[in-house]
Amino acid sequence: MEPKRFTFRIRRFNPSDALDSYDEDFTLEVAEGVTVLEALLRIQAEQDGSLSFRYACRGAVCGSCAMVVNGAVALACRTQVHAAGSDTITIGPLPNLNVVKDLVVDMDFFLRKLTPVRPWLDPAGPDPERERLVDPDEWKEPEPYTNCILCASCHGVCPVTERDPRYLGPAALAKHYRFLADPRDGADDARLGFVDGDHGVWGCDTVWSCVKVCPKRVPPTKGILATRARIRPIEDKNGA
Repeated sequence: MEPKRFTFRIRRFNPSDALDSYDEDFTLEVAEGVTVLEALLRIQAEQDGSLSFRYACRGAVCGSCAMVVNGAVALACRTQVHAAGSDTITIGPLPNLNVVKDLVVDMDFFLRKLTPVRPWLDPAGPDPERERLVDPDEWKEPEPYTNCILCASCHGVCPVTERDPRYLGPAALAKHYRFLADPRDGADDARLGFVDGDHGVWGCDTVWSCVKVCPKRVPPTKGILATRARIRPIEDKNGA
């Protein structure tokens, strides 16, 4: 297939300017098989070296290039230009995060939400002589949650995060459940206390937007519901 001309309408923002954010169009001849990230790299190299965006691995592993492409949150490195269904590709920064410049957002706010859930293993009992083995059947529950690449795509589409800055968010709550469901962890009651509140698992609207958008098929909503189910028996027991 011959290369096709596309218009890339990119949301621009420079904190040193007095202007608010604005859209700027770039045209590019793009061959089939080219990703949005590759197109952005070409625009930066050939037309405007000041265009700013974040990327690293280019293989949907690091999560750095999450952005809005034609109205949907996606990883630019795995989004094909020719599959967009339009000659105009609109590109904007990830929602629910402050924009640093152009398509680069400040990830600190998102990453700080991980600290309260203590995303590390807190095993019960003495250390074994060798590694802590897990039965494959027991690992099936926490395993999907280990695939999170912290791209913040789920954060960008979460309606609760948009209206409640104190809400821990789907990524942090998924990370929480990864350790809550780990059979080697021994801090169950304490872990449940970290998220038992309106800014934790009870704040989720359960609209499953985070699950739909996750590039690694991590199911935060499923983990949130499972955590709620673990909390309720404790509340019932304490209230008896």
